[in-house]
Amino acid sequence: MHLSPAYKTIFKNALEKSSLKPTKQREHIFSLILNKKDHPTADEIYTRSRETMPSISLATIYNCLETLVESGLIRQVNFERESTRYCPNLKPHAHFLCKDTGTIYDVDLPASVFDTLKKHLPKNFQPEQIDINFNGSIKKINNNS
Repeated sequence: MHLSPAYKTIFKNALEKSSLKPTKQREHIFSLILNKKDHPTADEIYTRSRETMPSISLATIYNCLETLVESGLIRQVNFERESTRYCPNLKPHAHFLCKDTGTIYDVDLPASVFDTLKKHLPKNFQPEQIDINFNGSIKKINNNS
């Protein structure tokens, strides 16, 4: 897995801002998350990464994920009692967890939703991130009605 030139620049700049060096393991993990935007867990990333980088360890995966989160390249997605998942979409958005399939979907919301939420915070509170998660099932459409 390789990053496109544009993402390679974003990757390098984000790590340098955090005083970290780009490594082939970090780049590999980042490219895996970008190439299949399905909000994988660390174990899923480990399984995928071993296909093209067989010597990588689970500890290295966790270290790379921590670095990518700290440098702002990906974000963690947490649902109650679920494994942490990782998302490359850094735009403000929500997530929907389908309880039937375990699939997590990005839900685009207008900026006005986030602005409204911020207005409800106590004075002087400055959020760095707002996480909105929905849980449920995807309703099946009955075409016979």
